[in-house]
Amino acid sequence: MSADAILTLDSVFAGYGKMTILNGTTASIRRAAITTVIGPNGAGKSTMFKTVFGLLPVRSGSIAFDGKTVTNFTPRQMLDAGAIYIPQGRNVFPELSVRHNLELGGVALPLQDVLPQRIDAIMERFPMLREKANAQASTLSGGQQKLLEVARGLLLDPKLILIDEPSIGLSPLMVQEVFTILKDLRDKGVTILLIEQNAKQALQMSDYGLVLEQGQTRIENAASAILADPRIAQLFLGGGLPQTAGAA
Repeated sequence: MSADAILTLDSVFAGYGKMTILNGTTASIRRAAITTVIGPNGAGKSTMFKTVFGLLPVRSGSIAFDGKTVTNFTPRQMLDAGAIYIPQGRNVFPELSVRHNLELGGVALPLQDVLPQRIDAIMERFPMLREKANAQASTLSGGQQKLLEVARGLLLDPKLILIDEPSIGLSPLMVQEVFTILKDLRDKGVTILLIEQNAKQALQMSDYGLVLEQGQTRIENAASAILADPRIAQLFLGGGLPQTAGAA
């Protein structure tokens, strides 16, 4: 692992049942940066996140995180190592209050006596959560629920956040709020690995981009360089990248 990389995948193969989705995926994710993963449907973006977080087994290859090998770690081991995963869709406990959702998010803390202070700090950071602390999570708007998911993950003081399609179902204003939070976390030293349906918007606020096609890394470069690459237009339109496009 290079000095400025917090997460590396080396020729990783993974998938579902007999189906292989990641076909030797190799990537190097920079520390304290936002990296957006883009690619056509079925390219392996979500599969990559699930494999890193231990929800899918690594069939071959290796994964390293923060200086140690984490290949086939369980999700709990990844949490303990400092990574959290926020999947797409709504993932709150709808019948529980906002505060109870946060308390459940802190179950993985090794020292439970710090949880009340952590929750107070989170509510200070997200005033909306304090205002709605006793409201059922189901009464929150879609954007507020997404903020609750992010806040719940922050209780664990993560080094790496894997977040899949955070803008689905959100208003443009709430999308900007979520993106602002992610940039603020990056500025505080947290590494963000992002999948986003609006690839152009995500790349515009990212430091780096990674293009997946057929489970392989086709391009890995600065986000600005990827945005300026005319070949990416083919990806936005649903086409494949030229076979000559190599990883940078």
